[in-house]
This record gives sequence, structure tokens and C-alpha cells, in this order.
Amino acid sequence: MAQRFDGKLYDFSELAIVYSVVRSVTQSSALLALVPEPVWFCLKTQPKREHLAATALRRQFGVECFSPRLRFRRMTQRGPVWFVEAMFPGYLFAKFIYSTQHRTVESSHGISGIVHFGDRLATLPENIVVALQSSVGAEEVVTLDCSVKVGQSVEIIEGPFQGLEVVVTNLLPAKERIRVLFEFLGRPLEIEISTAKVLAA
Repeated sequence: MAQRFDGKLYDFSELAIVYSVVRSVTQSSALLALVPEPVWFCLKTQPKREHLAATALRRQFGVECFSPRLRFRRMTQRGPVWFVEAMFPGYLFAKFIYSTQHRTVESSHGISGIVHFGDRLATLPENIVVALQSSVGAEEVVTLDCSVKVGQSVEIIEGPFQGLEVVVTNLLPAKERIRVLFEFLGRPLEIEISTAKVLAA
């Protein structure tokens, strides 16, 4: 039997296992219309609008939202830059009473709609959301570990060896420096360098 998911038609009839999983994390819209309590839903957002859409839902309609983000460092033409991006690009989670609020939520700024499989809407158990919330904290931002480790390949981003990929051989935490190994003129060479001048390759 074909069902729609995220605007596309999928045939789950030959995928009994997938279909059973889909049914366990979704609810029919008819059943949800009878539930008087708020339920956690997975919402599809406009591209790069996850955080703004969650903010709009909170402020305008008092809807509880969960939109975790990742903070990480990436090399750019300007050098290393910190970025913050959605942990689940294109999606956020919102808790509301379906019967009275779904039209308001779906027409809110930045929201494309509730994720659904045919007439079955994507929902999340409360304990799953609580566990996710506790793992990311009140700010809903997880900073990825950017610390270097022995044996890791890193790129030198400053100085005469800029752009060179080297291997970390020793950590010198007291001086915030590391020793790295690379080949120079056909010979292995080890130098000491500041951790601020390298980035994971």
C-alpha cells in the first residue's frame, strides 16, 4: 500500500518491518483529534529556519518546542570559524493539542507542516524527548569536541607550515601546545605548535 511521507509517495507493502516501525511512531489524525492532552510532533521546517520557527511557535502561541543545535569549528577562507547548525536539519519537535492547535502550528512562520505517512502523523513519546532534552541542556546547543588527540591528523592553519597536514604525536596541555610529525625534504620532522594553530583534518 502506497503512503505519502514528506510529500513523496512510498510503497511500504513489501517492507513489512519498515511499515511496522512506521506504525509504532505514528498516530492517525482521527485518533489524535480525540486526544485532549498535548502530544510531541515532528514538524518539517523551511530550510535553515528550524530555530526561527521554534522561536515563533514559543512566542506567538506558547507551544513547547525542542530544536537542538550543534556548535562546531570549521576551516574557511578567513580561517577557523565557529558554526551553529540544527542537529536535525529541516525538522523540529513541538508539543501541542492536535485538535485545537494543529492548523495554527502548521501555518506558523517557518513551518512546512507536520511530518506524516499518509493520514498517520509522526509523534514522539514524552520519555524520548525528555532524554534528548537532558542530554543537550537548557540552551539546546551541543558543542562538538574539537580537542585534538594523539594519532589524529590535523591541518596547520597559521604560520610558515600553513595548509600542511600533520599527525599529533604528543599533547602538552600545560602549555596548550602539541607535538606534530610530518615529512620534510624526505625526512620525518617533529615540531611543537600551539593548539590554536591547528584544526582537525
